[in-house]
Amino acid sequence: MNLSDLTLDRDGLIAAIECTDPAFNEALRQEAYRVKVEHIGTNVYLRGLIEISNICAKNCLYCGIRSGNTACQRYELSEEEVLASAKRAALQRYGSVVIQGGERTDSAFIKKITRLVKAIKALETKSDGGRPLGITLSLGEQPREVYQEWFDAGAHRYLLRIESSNPDLYRKIHPQDARHSYDRRIQALQDLKEMGWQAGTGAMIGLPYQTAGDMADDLLFYKQFDAPMIGMGPYNPNDETPLTLSGAAYPPDDVRLQLGLKMIALLRLLMPDINIASATALEVLHPRGRELGILAGANIIMPNVTPEEQMVKYNLYDRKTLLRDCPNPDEAHKGENHICKNCVFPFCTLGDNLKNGKITVGFGQWGDSKHFQSH
Repeated sequence: MNLSDLTLDRDGLIAAIECTDPAFNEALRQEAYRVKVEHIGTNVYLRGLIEISNICAKNCLYCGIRSGNTACQRYELSEEEVLASAKRAALQRYGSVVIQGGERTDSAFIKKITRLVKAIKALETKSDGGRPLGITLSLGEQPREVYQEWFDAGAHRYLLRIESSNPDLYRKIHPQDARHSYDRRIQALQDLKEMGWQAGTGAMIGLPYQTAGDMADDLLFYKQFDAPMIGMGPYNPNDETPLTLSGAAYPPDDVRLQLGLKMIALLRLLMPDINIASATALEVLHPRGRELGILAGANIIMPNVTPEEQMVKYNLYDRKTLLRDCPNPDEAHKGENHICKNCVFPFCTLGDNLKNGKITVGFGQWGDSKHFQSH
């Protein structure tokens, strides 16, 4: 298959997804990167990830923090720990934070999030330009009034992954009960969009039972939903989950890596001005996975600022990458293009592509979706 033959309808997307020609895949990634630079520039925007809790009311069959996993050591960050993590992100000039956690709808948790959003907005440590930190929430399905409460408190982006746009596949990876409803997930996304959130979604790539047609439909779902931001990544198994224990087949690591990069590239061609995250899940499959995602068309990275003793417990999948604090942040990050040899922060490990200007970092900037701003 040649890049000139690519069409962005369903048949063309399926053909591209199924194509294993390395030359085509490389040309596709290069074209996606060119389109990204043309429409939104070379900047990568940083979102400090705060994994507030691994307590979850859902029991999804693929997830390591599912409620039925008795091997999972549960935790919940205190408000002081969350604010300390947000301050750390601001001091590192991230510009935004993401509060992510297991899905809960109890009143105490909802009110805690409301207080935290207000407190983060009131922090004296600001992003560049004197703005408060931008806030993304990723806390699952909630009643519409809860979304409104959190929006009014000051959060403005919400990530709610669909996991699969195919209702039949969705049901295969979730328990068959009222708590795990495909229709409810769609309604929650619609609620967020109608209320004015930058409502993002995404799916797993390389799931058991998933076809190239399913992945093409995921891409078309994002476009139909007109999502301003997408967070998708390769499926990585957790040994404590029913989906893994069932023995259901899924592609090997190298195939899932290539599929993950290809889906980023195809989405960038399909939706040139949206925000696309380069997921940590890519780095499970390759030590430079996130950098490869950026070079395939992504423009968001989420360094983890969760306290390390709790971070290790947020085990959605096995082999999860840990991102630790820079050992010498004051010296290492004086310049935006400085490469510090001992730092494991992503904007340092981007290496030569950061040094030569092919990738730049939007330090201290919210980096909101241009697609959202233009609508």
